[in-house]
Amino acid sequence: MAQESGFVDQAQLHVKAGNGGAGAVSFRREAHVPQGGPDGGNGGKGGDVWLLADHNVSSLLQFRDHPHRRATDGTHGSGKLRHGATGDDVTVTVPVGTVVAALGGELLADLAGHGDRFQAASGGRGGRGNASFSSARRKAPTFAEQGEVGDEHWFDLELKLMADVALVGFPNAGKSTLISRISAARPKIADYPFTTLEPHLGVVRIGSRELTVADIPGLIEGASEGRGLGHQFLRHIERARALVVLVDLAAEDAGGHPPAEQERILLQELGRRRAPPGRAGADPPAGAGCLPARAAGAAPPGGRLQGRRRPSRPVVGGRDGLGRHR
Repeated sequence: MAQESGFVDQAQLHVKAGNGGAGAVSFRREAHVPQGGPDGGNGGKGGDVWLLADHNVSSLLQFRDHPHRRATDGTHGSGKLRHGATGDDVTVTVPVGTVVAALGGELLADLAGHGDRFQAASGGRGGRGNASFSSARRKAPTFAEQGEVGDEHWFDLELKLMADVALVGFPNAGKSTLISRISAARPKIADYPFTTLEPHLGVVRIGSRELTVADIPGLIEGASEGRGLGHQFLRHIERARALVVLVDLAAEDAGGHPPAEQERILLQELGRRRAPPGRAGADPPAGAGCLPARAAGAAPPGGRLQGRRRPSRPVVGGRDGLGRHR
């Protein structure tokens, strides 16, 4: 039986706030206290539902099979002016980078930072007891209010990974190999396309600085139109501060695209993803750089890159990790 992925970046959430408690109809009855008057207390407010961005949560997996969250109701008021208790709030933790939208598509919140909060549903107000309606003209009211019903909503949740650098390239270009060498991430690595079926995050330490690197599943031509697997995860590049485009120098020998053509296709797909609605083409994304893959200590045939100078940047060995920053 196939094992289901533990990474979920899209889900639906149903929230129900608590209902307000009802007010009480009561009259004070004590010895030697004639005409004690109304003393019905107010009902308690229903609990709220909050969404909280937490960096300890990595995906929306918890909502795939259990999408319902409900706060508790407020309790009813009672005699002797005793007010009902407020219902308990419910705080739902979501990954940092979660976008909350209504089912119709309206953007409601973007929880882009740790600790960001969004009130998903407000609890109903508690009803007033008959003591609240007493006046000089109406000294003994015999009625009270019912509590209000709490909010109830469905939301679309979409996770966009918060990464400093995103690795993009064709399937089997070496993205997973690179992130496994420069960080402690251990994605699945194999010699066939579409090995990576979900994004992976790795932390790269350079001296006292830390960078978060995201490995995005491979893109193919037409990914922005829904082809292949990578289009499902293109949303994760939108928050990256820089894009690293990996090209496979050996793909042409195996009947694939030459490096320059790979770069053109990838930048075209990325540009279409970032293009405004109604714009067919787009310029290459800002911050996108080209990094030759599979150049681990060995130059391509001919000893140099065709039409370009040999890159002066450090080369990382995919097999032994030589050349990486230590």
